[in-house]
Amino acid sequence: MTDYLKFYINGKWVDPTTPKTLDVINPATEEPIARISMGSADDVNKAVAAAKAAFPKYSTTSKQERIELLEAIIEAYKKHYPEIAAAITSEMGAPNKLSMQAQAAMGVAHFATNLELLKNYEFETDKGTSRIVREPVGVCGFITPWNWPINQIACKVAPALAVGCTMVLKPSEVAPINAYLFAQVLDEAGVPAGVFNLVNGDGPGVGAPLSSHPDVDMMSFTGSTRAGILVSKAAADTVKRVALELGGKSANIVLDDADFKKAVAGSVIGMMSNSGQSCNAPTRMLVPAKRQDEAIAIAKAAAESIKVGDPTAEGTAMGPVVSDVQFNKIQGLIQKGIDEGATLVTGGTGRPDGLNKGYYVRPTVFANVSNDMTIAREEIFGPVLSILPYKDEEEAIAIANDTVYGLSGYVQGEPEHARKVASRLRTGNVHLNLAGPDLNAPFGGYKQSGNGREWGEFGFEEFLEVKAVLGYNAA
Repeated sequence: MTDYLKFYINGKWVDPTTPKTLDVINPATEEPIARISMGSADDVNKAVAAAKAAFPKYSTTSKQERIELLEAIIEAYKKHYPEIAAAITSEMGAPNKLSMQAQAAMGVAHFATNLELLKNYEFETDKGTSRIVREPVGVCGFITPWNWPINQIACKVAPALAVGCTMVLKPSEVAPINAYLFAQVLDEAGVPAGVFNLVNGDGPGVGAPLSSHPDVDMMSFTGSTRAGILVSKAAADTVKRVALELGGKSANIVLDDADFKKAVAGSVIGMMSNSGQSCNAPTRMLVPAKRQDEAIAIAKAAAESIKVGDPTAEGTAMGPVVSDVQFNKIQGLIQKGIDEGATLVTGGTGRPDGLNKGYYVRPTVFANVSNDMTIAREEIFGPVLSILPYKDEEEAIAIANDTVYGLSGYVQGEPEHARKVASRLRTGNVHLNLAGPDLNAPFGGYKQSGNGREWGEFGFEEFLEVKAVLGYNAA
């Protein structure tokens, strides 16, 4: 057990106003590995006050000063990289390889991307006789999730620092150790006191007072749609900017002209990466009805090839899901799929064979799923794939769009054909033929998957206000 009982406020590690602790559980062992303090409105007030006091000076730093700061953060992060990756494995269950090559890697990647954007970004431009000025939005409140923890922290903190904002971060209390290490990185890199502040806690204790705080100018939240609605409501009275990256139920249309084996197998492996705990995971696979049996055979073989087990062991492809709450939710939804008449192809309820402890879920594939079934409507957030047959392309597009979500979509097929289908999907992202992420492309969703965008220039500009100085260039 390691204690992480202090908060990072105004450049110092400080005790919480009221002592209250929470155990951090290793999902592979179900044993506590650390303790954190749980904050309150009083801690939020102190952190916001520090951020507000730091804003006037930090917001007027030069571009070069902020370039040098981001460079220093990247170097400090690299020193702590293995430690951050190990923390992510222990607190949320990502296998070592995934933590090293993807989870922790996203921290460096977002800072490097925003560093290059900052070097080339023009904060002032002219239109006619007016000067258009882009200025930092102010004090930002960040609430981040446990599933890609450093990714979601870095894709908010990096652009906010780059443009001159100050901030208060509430990371997930389920996987908070990586955020604690991240705060150490920023401290070592010389981020000025008050610019970045960290307060651990839960939604009611810290998230709500942060969202409603009158001195917070912007809230950026990543998590469930339910919680995002609460953040929006809490923020409404102070009319602050709110950026939301929420849930998804992404459709993956496999066209008849796709490389079927590659498309189906690759999609299964990709969807079940990170134990299916990705908001943009392609959890609804749409296949031509006449080829559903072929898709079933390929998907079954792919799912059964995934090695589930100890995330620290060599060769493990899938670790546990993050908590008992998530495990029980997923088990209930798998049972719901069975009860509602979907065909269970592989997997099912219970732990995989040989795993009697830990929040391990069997890689599960359902077929003959209709889009009105619970497993096709609700975000499961586990390694559970639904295969839905379609009779023609028009029906596939209609099924794909028949959801309250709109975060991501996937299309597999002949490139020009896939592009045409992609243009009709109501989603913020569309991946063609298993294309991976692009840090310079915007990330965010339509409908109940959120508003605003993260990553790249679009994410950079979320943290900027636009001022028009009229008559600036008048003769």
